[in-house]
Amino acid sequence: MCNSGRAALEKRGDWHYNQRMPDPAALVLIVEDDPAIRELVADVMRNEGYRVSVAEDAASMDAVLIRMQPDVVILDLMLPGEDGLSLCRRLRASHDCGIIMLTAKSEETDRVVGLEMGADDYVVKPFGSRELLARVRAVLRRGAKAPRAPDRRFAFDAFVIDLDARRLAAGDGTAVTLTDVEFDLLACFVQRPRRVLTRDQLFKWTRGRLPDPLDRTIDMIVSRLRRKLETAHPGSRLITTVRNGGYLLTSHVGRAP
Repeated sequence: MCNSGRAALEKRGDWHYNQRMPDPAALVLIVEDDPAIRELVADVMRNEGYRVSVAEDAASMDAVLIRMQPDVVILDLMLPGEDGLSLCRRLRASHDCGIIMLTAKSEETDRVVGLEMGADDYVVKPFGSRELLARVRAVLRRGAKAPRAPDRRFAFDAFVIDLDARRLAAGDGTAVTLTDVEFDLLACFVQRPRRVLTRDQLFKWTRGRLPDPLDRTIDMIVSRLRRKLETAHPGSRLITTVRNGGYLLTSHVGRAP
C-alpha cells in the first residue's frame, strides 16, 4: 500500500464529482487497506451514483462477496496478508466481475502480472477521479451484455479460433490455453490479418485506452502469445515484428468449416 495516503490521490488535483447517475447503478467493491484512500474513492463512486461496498483485506472482501455480487472490484495490489494479485486470481476464477488494480508501482512487470491474473485494467497511483471513473465506465461497458454476431469461428494456419466461446484449438482439436489478455490480442490480429498493427492500436483495442509513454506491456504479451502458438504448432512464426511499425499476423484467415 502506498504510504502517502490521501496525498497519493489528491496530488492530481482533479477530485471532483459530476453527479451523473449511471443507469442502472452498478455495485463497486473497493478493496483497499488505507482508510483515507478507501473512503475517498468510495465517496467519488457514491457521488457518481454507483452503489458501493468497501473492504480492507482478503477476509473482509470474502465477507462482502458472500452477501453480494459486485459489478466492478477496485483492488489494491499491496494488501496486508493475501495480496492483490492472489485476490485477483481468486476473483477471476469464481466471479463474473470487472477488476481494476490499484498500484503504487510503475514497473511494466507488475502491470503485466495483474493483467495475466485476470485484471481488466490498472491504475497507477497517484491518480485522479476522472481517470478512475473513466476506467470503471470502460470496464462496465466491456462487460455489458450485447447481441453476438453469428458464427465467429475462424481458421488460420493450423488453428481454429472461436471468438464467442473464447476458445483456441490446434489442428488436432487440442485446446490452447490463453489468458484473457492474450486471447484479446490474438483476436485483434485474426480480425485484421496481414495488416501492420501499431502498439498503440493494440493497446487501445484490448485495454480500451491508449498506453502511457514508454509502456511496453503489449510487447511482453505478444512475446508470451508467440511462445504459446509456437509450442502448439512448432515453426508457425505467425506474428512478426515490423520495425518502426508494430506487429503483423502473416497467415491467411478464413471462416472455419
